[in-house]
Amino acid sequence: MWATGAIRDARSMKKQIGLATASLLLLGLAAPLAGAAPAPAHRSARAAPPHWTSCEGSGLDPRQQCATVEVPMDYADPGGRTVDIAISRIPSEKPSARRGALLMIPGGPGGDSLRDPSERGRRMPQSVRDAYDLIGFAPRGNAPSTPVSCGLDRGDLARTKLLPWPAPDGSVAANMAFARRVSDACARNGGELMRHISTKNNARDIDRIRAALGERKLSAWGVSYGTYIGAAYAEMFPHRTDRIVLDSNDHPDPVRAERVWLAAFERGVEDTFPEFAAWAAAPGNPYRLAGTAAEVRPMFLRLAARLDRDPIPWPGANPPELNGNALRQTMLDSFYDPDDFPALAQLILAARKGTLPPAPPAPPEEALQNYTAVGAATLCNDAAWPRTADAYERDVARSRAEHPLTAGMPRNAMVCAAWPWPPREAPLRVTDRGPSNILLIQNARDVATPLSGARKLRAALGDRAVMVVNDSTGHDAYLGNGTACGDRTVSRFLATGERPGGDLFCR
Repeated sequence: MWATGAIRDARSMKKQIGLATASLLLLGLAAPLAGAAPAPAHRSARAAPPHWTSCEGSGLDPRQQCATVEVPMDYADPGGRTVDIAISRIPSEKPSARRGALLMIPGGPGGDSLRDPSERGRRMPQSVRDAYDLIGFAPRGNAPSTPVSCGLDRGDLARTKLLPWPAPDGSVAANMAFARRVSDACARNGGELMRHISTKNNARDIDRIRAALGERKLSAWGVSYGTYIGAAYAEMFPHRTDRIVLDSNDHPDPVRAERVWLAAFERGVEDTFPEFAAWAAAPGNPYRLAGTAAEVRPMFLRLAARLDRDPIPWPGANPPELNGNALRQTMLDSFYDPDDFPALAQLILAARKGTLPPAPPAPPEEALQNYTAVGAATLCNDAAWPRTADAYERDVARSRAEHPLTAGMPRNAMVCAAWPWPPREAPLRVTDRGPSNILLIQNARDVATPLSGARKLRAALGDRAVMVVNDSTGHDAYLGNGTACGDRTVSRFLATGERPGGDLFCR
């Protein structure tokens, strides 16, 4: 989810800046902003077959190659304008064991997986690397695919605006004004491609990638928002799918779509905060915040309320202050990975003293502009959102009362409240019609894609899927914050096709 699921993807950037403060990246959602994405050294003239050349970018496996695939900008006009989709691959390490291609579908929306064959590929067992060509891509609109940008002012790229935190008194007026300002900029500067960025078009692009690769069927590993794209592909092209893994799963609401994902932060934070509180009260923790876990929540709420009234200067931040919402945003970001709990604790300790270290460096503005534009277009083109402040004010007031940790943000107005174009298609409806070749893997405590939403996807898929639940905390369930049991189960499925006979709980 934009400004959510892609936090998973921002982990490498967060490690790079020392995890001292909140990430300024958007959702999630595949290191999209952790440096320049590998760019194709050659742009192929036609979609099939790709012309593979070496990739540009540091830290890549030397075997990784890059190319482009040409796809229609508007699938309703397949003979019209085209756009380029950047792809990458590392070929199977054992051709005699090769089964096909495994597409790595990124989170976000706004993330890309161009580096994933190198970076995630290193964590995969040999049996999986032997069985597949590992394929990454930059979804439509994401550079170095044909890019989009809304040309926003720097102030409108602040993380606490992109996720719609209300004013300290609960007012949504500033959020509605932000939605109008960003929507106007996207209409003015985004170009025609902005109107054609959507989950269903991402699924259509994936099928063009499959055809360009010369594969009759395609396997895939989708993470966070990538599970929604993966579900769309399995729904729209069911008999083109081989083995599908959906990891950290989005709620598949057939009407409200991404509005439900934003609302899920209420549940995700409530599921995760007790884990943070236990860690923050543990004896011997150098960042200990309280004597008991029960004291951590009221302490956090008091500090956030104080910062709502009296922000602290925060050099280098956007805006340059630590207010209550910036603290809440840091909480949310840090909950994607328990390894990031110290980032939140250090900020709390510094705020108590009243002096903060400089904020970590922001991502390059060009990359942030691109990421923001793709995220906004996807969220708003997928499904219609309410257009009046009244609709959000009621929900925000209720949310603030029931879930004070998230202060009403999950029910508030995003940019879609003023988006200039209506959706061109109905939202995705996931069904149980299709081959039984899907494995869901999910952590029990996930701030961005909570287990309650994953169970809705599991139910919608019916006998097409089985689900593995890890007794773990954090986003990224396979080869990330999960369990050895869960990792073995997914790897076995990808390598051999063997799935558990029923849903599985891994301790």
